[in-house]
Amino acid sequence: MKKILLLGSGELGKEFAIAAQRNGQYIIAVDSYEGAPAMQVAHESEVINMLDGSELDRIVAKHQPDLIVPEIEAIRTERFYIYEDQGIQVVPSAKAANFTMNRKAIRDLAAKDLGVRTANYRYATSYEELKAGVAHTGMPCVVKPLMSSSGKGQSVIRTEEDIEKAWNYALEGSRGDLKEVIVESFVDFDYEITLLTVTQKNGETLFCAPIGHRQERGDYQESWQPAPMLETHLKEAQEMAENVTRALGGAGIWGVEFFIAKEGAYFSELSPRPHDTGMVTLAGTQNLNEFELHLRAILGWPIPEIELLQSGASAVILSEISEEKTPEFEGVEKALSYPSSDIRLFGKPSTRKYRRMGVGLYHDTVDTDIEEVVAKAKEIAGAIKVK
Repeated sequence: MKKILLLGSGELGKEFAIAAQRNGQYIIAVDSYEGAPAMQVAHESEVINMLDGSELDRIVAKHQPDLIVPEIEAIRTERFYIYEDQGIQVVPSAKAANFTMNRKAIRDLAAKDLGVRTANYRYATSYEELKAGVAHTGMPCVVKPLMSSSGKGQSVIRTEEDIEKAWNYALEGSRGDLKEVIVESFVDFDYEITLLTVTQKNGETLFCAPIGHRQERGDYQESWQPAPMLETHLKEAQEMAENVTRALGGAGIWGVEFFIAKEGAYFSELSPRPHDTGMVTLAGTQNLNEFELHLRAILGWPIPEIELLQSGASAVILSEISEEKTPEFEGVEKALSYPSSDIRLFGKPSTRKYRRMGVGLYHDTVDTDIEEVVAKAKEIAGAIKVK
């Protein structure tokens, strides 16, 4: 048994905690509020501000974990180097956690150090610098906070009037105390994929079948696996993902996002942990879901292969309630009446507008038209209403 300190206890952390518990591990779930989803299934929990380095130091000293597993960006990640020096395994590694929690570090590593194809980009720490960055990249262009997740603070600039709004929105969506954005040229892409990539302590890098996804307001709405794509584009994305993850080091699962255009794959972003679009693997699409893969990799347990068993899709269940309320759900029986259906209700203690409260899941045979699979998942999710 290993003692795992889970930093961030949302729905992804909850599924990871369940996978860890099923395999005999001990979980301490940490978040900024009581009753977070992973806390409901953990052995112990802590409520702290993870941007407070002294608070992080305190709980690490208190619990003396074997592993530290980050699930969110808003963490004082520079402390990870200290913990690693103390003999604690940081997942995937202190370097990886620091680089990938900040879009600037990971983008420069990919584009400048490794020569991976990316969109043209600039950074800005002020409104004036953003205007200069837009002039460099041209319009349309995309603006993102350097530290955020799930599309928070992300917007598209199409006219001069959009620049100030994009700057203010990016600052509102930024996690932590970093007030800097990236502006990047708009890639004329055909679709986006997440390539779940597994690095191992004593084994080769493995790849899950590509996952397609659709976004609204910067958040994923549906994801599906496998995403149909040219083999040449998939191989190119796999090579890029292996190069970037090798440079960062460590073991675990990585959510590597790509734009796929006619000319090939463009590296977009990378998360050193299970990815929200990867919740489609909870539909039984693979022999091991993304949370089980993450656990095996960080413990150094063997993963002989990742096998695609069937096609699947996930669709989000969103709250339409603006104020914070204790959620209630109706339509669960209807959702589960669909053959090959499943759901996950995350157990978040309160609602807010567009908050992700669960997912609907559907699976079918590998050769089923993926659009039909996605449509079924949307029907399942749409049957459930948050009240």
